[in-house]
Amino acid sequence: MPRDRYLIRYGGSRAGSVMFLAAIDQTVVATAMPTIVGELHGIESLSWLVTAFALTSGIATPLYGKLSDMYGRRNLYLSAIVVFVIGSALCGVAQSMGQLIAFRAFQGIGAGGLMVLTMTIAGDLATPRERARFQGIFGAVFGVASIAGPIIGGYLTEHVSWRWIFYINLPLGAVALAVAVAVLKLPRRTSPHRIDWLGAALISGLLTCLTLFASWGGTVYAWSSPVVVGLGAGAVLLAVLFTLVERNAAEPVLPLRLFRDRSFAIPVAAVVLMATALMGAATFLPVFLQLATGASVADSGLLLLPMMAGMIVSSTLVGQLVHRFGWYKWFMVAGAAIAAGSGFLFSTMDLGTSAFVSSAYMVLFGLGFGMVAQNLVLAVQTTTPEADRGAATSAVTFARGVGGAVGVAVLGGVFSGRLALGQAALTPEAIQALPEAARHATQLAFSHAIGGVFAWVGPMMLLGAALLAFLRNVRLTHPV
Repeated sequence: MPRDRYLIRYGGSRAGSVMFLAAIDQTVVATAMPTIVGELHGIESLSWLVTAFALTSGIATPLYGKLSDMYGRRNLYLSAIVVFVIGSALCGVAQSMGQLIAFRAFQGIGAGGLMVLTMTIAGDLATPRERARFQGIFGAVFGVASIAGPIIGGYLTEHVSWRWIFYINLPLGAVALAVAVAVLKLPRRTSPHRIDWLGAALISGLLTCLTLFASWGGTVYAWSSPVVVGLGAGAVLLAVLFTLVERNAAEPVLPLRLFRDRSFAIPVAAVVLMATALMGAATFLPVFLQLATGASVADSGLLLLPMMAGMIVSSTLVGQLVHRFGWYKWFMVAGAAIAAGSGFLFSTMDLGTSAFVSSAYMVLFGLGFGMVAQNLVLAVQTTTPEADRGAATSAVTFARGVGGAVGVAVLGGVFSGRLALGQAALTPEAIQALPEAARHATQLAFSHAIGGVFAWVGPMMLLGAALLAFLRNVRLTHPV
């Protein structure tokens, strides 16, 4: 087998296994969150268990992507695995909500590198149509990880301890590191230009301000408070400064010239919407199942299996179809529209919704989302010059981080704003121990609060479908 083919088949597939580790930790805390916040006393910070991870992974991705364009992918990839494993160990020993959030943030730095470099490596190793197959596999991996996270988290939380949702990464990460060292052989590259540290610092500050603005506004602080107004003003100022710096940087961390091409700009914008919708569904569906319908921690994860099945089927099938025929635009538009329909259906769920009906909604969401996710990366890699592939792929991953951090912070604010504080202090076990009338009233309150979150999912996916309809209908070249 020629060396290039060997790298495509084996190097790319091993990279995908490492991506699974990073992707799963975006949602592994979903089913464990009610238990964690009950033990560590931090219900008001519930969404930050997801947001902190998404925030730092989003911040890290542009820097990892640009550095990999300048100095090569392999060593950065190995260092990202090490950071991720250390962060996982720290999360497992956390003794307070503040510590756990801080350690999740550190863990996210490594995860951001893993996700962007995995997709970039696949782009390096494969021709455009072969990328379609790889991105189909990666889309399935990401979909499986997004839903397997709550399942694994629920099982470990109920039968062992929530701490093991982090400890389990240690042996898996060690194996992934050993395999990557042994198998992943990539060319080295060097660049004489300086690293755009100022641009990286500005984009980090911008994302932090946006996340805090979305998370605190209207919940922790009034929208008119000096803190929230200051965060909003800071975000605007940092955005202006970042734009000015990137225009004049020799090696910008995020080349703004890429946004002049709608084949790049539209997928990046769509990723923000898609990531918010997926993370909102994966985060709040287990909370709904536990706190509103009384499902156990483990069962609330298992009940997400239909969504995972839908993602696996559509992502893998569409990847094969794109590889065969070379077209990807209308698969994305149709998928976003299907997922939008399921999002509207989610918002109609209440205490009387049967498991069969909710499962059908989840299958629909999974089928639609699986048609979109992997092709967004493919669209960007196909139309971006090779020299900018790392930065371009990192922009997509950064946009996913924005959706995960800012978007979930907004949805967390919607949830908190619709839920009374006294009800928010209840754990799933405490709710089940209430007298029947009080338990029913509390479950209704949680159903109402989470229904408000789901009401955002459909419109976001519909807007994503509308954006993707304006994408150029590019046909991929044949494999060589």
